[in-house]
Amino acid sequence: MRLFWRHGYEGVSIGDLTKAIGIAPPSLYSAFGSKAGLYQEALNRYEGSTISLDAGLVASAVTLAEAVRRLLETAVRSVTHPDRERGCMVSSGMIACHPDHAALARDLAARRDAMRERIAQALQPFADAEEGRRLARHLVAVMQGISIQARDGAAPAELQEIVEDVVVGVTARSSR
Repeated sequence: MRLFWRHGYEGVSIGDLTKAIGIAPPSLYSAFGSKAGLYQEALNRYEGSTISLDAGLVASAVTLAEAVRRLLETAVRSVTHPDRERGCMVSSGMIACHPDHAALARDLAARRDAMRERIAQALQPFADAEEGRRLARHLVAVMQGISIQARDGAAPAELQEIVEDVVVGVTARSSR
């Protein structure tokens, strides 16, 4: 998982994977079917190991701004955690790839869509369905930017400034 997270799907060879796992290529193929199969298993493990951005995270929020703050601050902690790779494996994965890997790219796009939908559902107590979907799309774009900036070395305090700016905007919009 960490190899794919650090270098992307196309940046990791079968040799890199078998060396890291400590198995021969035939064993890798027997266990996962292909490099793509191992990548999908790594994505599943990654998603299972990250903080879920769902209704539970914002359940005790009283306002939309507080819910947005919790989502974004959780994202910042997740992409800058010192014991993990920087950035989000799903947000930055396979944005551009060789045409042979289009199916994997579609899988990642579907995972990003599912994350956006979970966020929209989490915002339902604070916004109607249309507003929740619009805001979720905006928040996912912000979170993807935070992920990329984290990979580029931005400090958590710098990313927190982005959170503060978004919360100010959400507060201003909701007070109209």
